Amino acid sequence: MDKLIYSSLSAMRSGMARQTMTANNLANINTPGFRAEMSSSTALWLKGDGLEARATNSGEVTSADMSEGTIVDSGRTLDVALQGKETLLAVQSREGDEAYTRRGDLQLSDSGLLTTGDGMPVLGDGGPITLPPYDKLTIAADGTISIVPQGGDPSQVQTVDRLKLVATNGIPIAKGLDGLFRPRSGGTLAPDPQAAVRQGAIEGSNVNASATLVDMIEASRGWDMQVKMMSAAQDIDKASTELMHFD
Repeated sequence: MDKLIYSSLSAMRSGMARQTMTANNLANINTPGFRAEMSSSTALWLKGDGLEARATNSGEVTSADMSEGTIVDSGRTLDVALQGKETLLAVQSREGDEAYTRRGDLQLSDSGLLTTGDGMPVLGDGGPITLPPYDKLTIAADGTISIVPQGGDPSQVQTVDRLKLVATNGIPIAKGLDGLFRPRSGGTLAPDPQAAVRQGAIEGSNVNASATLVDMIEASRGWDMQVKMMSAAQDIDKASTELMHFD
């Protein structure tokens, strides 16, 4: 019965990963630019002498649904909505490497550092973008940031930097545990001159609440079924032991 028990255990581990993914999607249903996570399963064959006849299941989150979320006008100067589902905004991760996001609710720290809503420094042509005090700020479609310096002449607009906008262009990307995207093969993506943003608008999460709730119910039922299977395996094992017992 050990084969049945280990099969159920493998399915329970996969189900736990699915539940975690589903819960995270629901928790980020209102997060700007969030991409619904998708889990994938891989067979892990047990190595050893003899025939490899048993495989466990490895379930993990490596990809996401890259369909676009709903874009709404916010009227906020620092909000930008990325145009096109392959366009990504370059940021600096907490590990210090370059990563990518769809989150466009930009913020300005007390030191003038431009970050995403979750605190990731936004990258420009020369690294993390820092803005001096200004009276007016404009972000062009190509990501160019222009300002009227604080107390300056409104007709004297100065270009400060440009958002680093990239596009996957068919390059496989993976979503990390930090919610940021990176090329599967490593390295960084080159700036895309065709990438564009829309100032004063924000893209919402693309999580489908109804479908995600259904997924959570299905995962819960699958878990219960595996628990019952393990209990049945225990009963079968106990019956077999009693059958082989001789007084």
